Amino acid sequence: MIGVFDSGHGGLTVQRRLAETFPALSFLYLGDHANAPYGPRTGPEVLELTRAGVDLLFDRGCRLVILACNTAAAVALRKLQQEWLPERAPGRRILGVLVPTVEAITGAPWRVETPPVGRVQDTRTVAIFATQRTVLSNSFPVEIAKRAPALRVVQQPCPELAGAIEAGAPEAALRTLVASYVDELLHRLGGRMPDSVVLGCTHYPLVAGLFADRLPGVQVLSQPDLVAESLAGYLERRPEYAGRDGGEGGGVRRFLTTGDPARVSALAQRFFGRPMAFEPVRAAAA
Repeated sequence: MIGVFDSGHGGLTVQRRLAETFPALSFLYLGDHANAPYGPRTGPEVLELTRAGVDLLFDRGCRLVILACNTAAAVALRKLQQEWLPERAPGRRILGVLVPTVEAITGAPWRVETPPVGRVQDTRTVAIFATQRTVLSNSFPVEIAKRAPALRVVQQPCPELAGAIEAGAPEAALRTLVASYVDELLHRLGGRMPDSVVLGCTHYPLVAGLFADRLPGVQVLSQPDLVAESLAGYLERRPEYAGRDGGEGGGVRRFLTTGDPARVSALAQRFFGRPMAFEPVRAAAA
């Protein structure tokens, strides 16, 4: 069983792509809806809530957990991998959405922390739209600079967008929010369009079309696709983490929430594309 963790509904965009790509694998999704959104929270809060979520998924039988939340991955992934995991569960693994995104931008594997030949002169401009906490962590610029130091990274915080998407705001309100964030970024760039855009929150694929409308001709990277491609490569190298326990009938899909299961289930179809029933679990203290 592979675990997928997110602060709320956003990770369902990743879970949906994983389920399509790996129909025989079993997945257990956990949304920490009781404590969402993570974007406005402090770094220590995000770290502790993410640790608690991963711990719960480990206790439910997951040997591999994917942090399908950019805020959690940016703030907590490295600390959990290096400081917590070796003692808590050395035979288990934690992956995150940040890694495949950085690899796609730079063209360099995560294990490479010096610029590959040809990347030193890469002078493209990449825009990162993300939550406040992801921007403050500075994880995208730091990791990109290790592999493509000449590439210009411009971050744009979108403090209200994830919450509005999570709450099911109408399209007109979402369009206004997206337009304000894009316009702020373009003002900082002197009106020049970036070469590519990263929607650095797994909620944002639901409004990818609104970003594309405001940024015509600009490449918009899809994190769910990048995560699925990255996981395929990882499981080729480490097949023991595939957890192929679904049988010929396909993998098991279960969904857990720390929030109200009825309310969460009603909203989740927008993210996952079909109805599903969430089961309740106890929330960690915020």
